[in-house]
Amino acid sequence: MKTYIARQPIFTSDKKIYAYELLFRDSMANFFPDVDGNHATSRLLSNTFFTSDIEHITGGKRAFINFTRELLGQKIPLLFPPAITTVEILEDVTADETIIERCQELSSEGYLIALDDFEYREELDPLIDLSNIIKIDFMKSSEEEIRDYLSRFSAKNIKFLAEKVETYEEFQLALGMGFSYFQGYFFSKPQVMNDTDIPSLQLNILQIMAEAGGDTFRVTELQKLIEQDVGISYKLLRYLNSPFFRRRNEISSIKHAILMLGEQGMKRFLSVIILAELSEDKPDELLKSSIIRAKICENLALHKGAGVDPSELFTMGLFSLIDAILDSPMETILKKLPLSEDIKTALLKRENRLSEYLRLTESYERGDWEGVQESASSLRINMDELQAIYLEALGWADALLISQGC
Repeated sequence: MKTYIARQPIFTSDKKIYAYELLFRDSMANFFPDVDGNHATSRLLSNTFFTSDIEHITGGKRAFINFTRELLGQKIPLLFPPAITTVEILEDVTADETIIERCQELSSEGYLIALDDFEYREELDPLIDLSNIIKIDFMKSSEEEIRDYLSRFSAKNIKFLAEKVETYEEFQLALGMGFSYFQGYFFSKPQVMNDTDIPSLQLNILQIMAEAGGDTFRVTELQKLIEQDVGISYKLLRYLNSPFFRRRNEISSIKHAILMLGEQGMKRFLSVIILAELSEDKPDELLKSSIIRAKICENLALHKGAGVDPSELFTMGLFSLIDAILDSPMETILKKLPLSEDIKTALLKRENRLSEYLRLTESYERGDWEGVQESASSLRINMDELQAIYLEALGWADALLISQGC
């Protein structure tokens, strides 16, 4: 069976990436009752740690992985380096003598232990004493229950992780309660929805990005827009005159720089530089997620073949989180930009031929495997290709951001 792996970010209180939880499933696992959690996690570990490079998937950050009772009993976590592995104990694991002994051994070896979907039961007391992190479902638990847990166990030097934090209001509430870590998609939502005009500087930046991603590559138009932004002009010339290119003659004009990089080179350069400028006060993961989405959508088009333009899908993915980056309604932003009607319709209404590619990408990044299967079937995309497409996008985004100093 084919195993699919996605990752979900875990943030610190200042919205920096602390770790990624690895989300996984076997192909058609939901339809085969004999494929249990133990089997699925074993395949995850095999694919992640032995077949793939764990650091490629987590970008060098810590990995949170669910371990079943059987895997704990077999001491499977000890196969992996404690510096990057957080052992998540599922809520249905009974805290009997065997499990407690295994967790004591893991703790003594330097592993972090997290209790997943925590709901207090007296039998959990020995595991609580061994735990470093308690994960609380922010949607399932009442505020009174959450405050009681934090008050009762905070003296044990345990850190608390709020799961399923979906809005900035929930993030602020969890932060005020005393949580240290936060998991959910609050970071991809606008903080303040407003109808005020986009500042002229931001609008020019957006127009540069839209022009670069248009159907036709118009050097003169792109040159005019870039020349209006001193910061982008400087970064473009500095980039092309860097030692990396080993040029004999300095490139001193924007037009020359555009011609040297070409359409694809300009698109990729601008996607990083411009989004980085727009999202300076936002979580780094928001910029990375935009670029990952763009690359996944582009690669889906390349695998699909005729009938869809990869550059159009790249642009759609790149702009799919622009409302969260600018804290402004998507409709307001798109009114100002020279994007194709197909892209605008896909981003606003999610009801045309392009939107299914975005839906597939979003489902994959969330680990919504039923949604992935539905969209892949609708697009007639081979499910077995998706894992490679996803991993390539992660690696491409990381490398691109590092190369630009982002």
